[in-house]
Amino acid sequence: MRIYSNLYPVSSSFLIFETMDKEKQPGVIVENHVLQSKILLRDVKVDCYLPYKMSGPSALSLLLINDGQDLVTMNFAGILENLYQAEAIAPLFCVGLHCSEDRKNEYGTAKILDYKGRGAKAAAYTRFVFSELLPFIRETYFIQSFKEKSFAGFSLGGLSALDIVWNNQHEFRKAGIFSGSLWWRDKDQEDADFDENTDRIMHRQIREGNYAPWLKFFVEVGTQDETADRNNNGVIDSIDDAVSLIDELVDKGYDKENDIKYLELQDGRHDVPTWASAFPDFLKWGWGE
Repeated sequence: MRIYSNLYPVSSSFLIFETMDKEKQPGVIVENHVLQSKILLRDVKVDCYLPYKMSGPSALSLLLINDGQDLVTMNFAGILENLYQAEAIAPLFCVGLHCSEDRKNEYGTAKILDYKGRGAKAAAYTRFVFSELLPFIRETYFIQSFKEKSFAGFSLGGLSALDIVWNNQHEFRKAGIFSGSLWWRDKDQEDADFDENTDRIMHRQIREGNYAPWLKFFVEVGTQDETADRNNNGVIDSIDDAVSLIDELVDKGYDKENDIKYLELQDGRHDVPTWASAFPDFLKWGWGE
């Protein structure tokens, strides 16, 4: 795996934190890398958002975020800077993973294809995260282990983040799902025997999976996320899918007050501005000081 980087030599990042004049430091340093993945057979753009103020690298938590290109659009560095300046969150190492042109295959569910056969590269994407991305982060920034690791994403990237967290429970502590594609199903809803209670893949994985008491979940959806209402109950599918996913988590044993945060944004849409408005709530919920 070849690595390309800009802004700083990749091995000197934390030395920069120690030597810069604090009054001149930005709240966040952004380092851009390109990982030539042997697993995905493509170049993966990776943006690392590094806090300048920390007690030590080993005290950092790691947040991986799918659809890293959307972080650039929403000025994620500015969101972090505002929260750091307000001392609203603890220092957090954030990594934005840019998606590929084959997003619908890489961002599916790793164990189960959807009814159109999408998600064929999701298992490879999971292997990339563990076998290439995390070793790169540890080696580049001299961090042998993090305080905790979490994963978040938008739309199909949110489904992917939840799928990776749920199926690798020992590795993660939190999942952030923004307008998640929780409709992802292995049977066409037009089929006569389609049953949303059994054919939505992520819901079924939670129902059949193991309870990990340390996991916590942040679920955001907007009231204008879409207009579809497949069961004609007067509630858009995005909200139906999100609420029923939370019901599955509660049935599994998670506490609705302490383990799950549901954020329903009035007039929120399936777009970057909506996710940008919700992201500070997620960060304060997960890493608030």
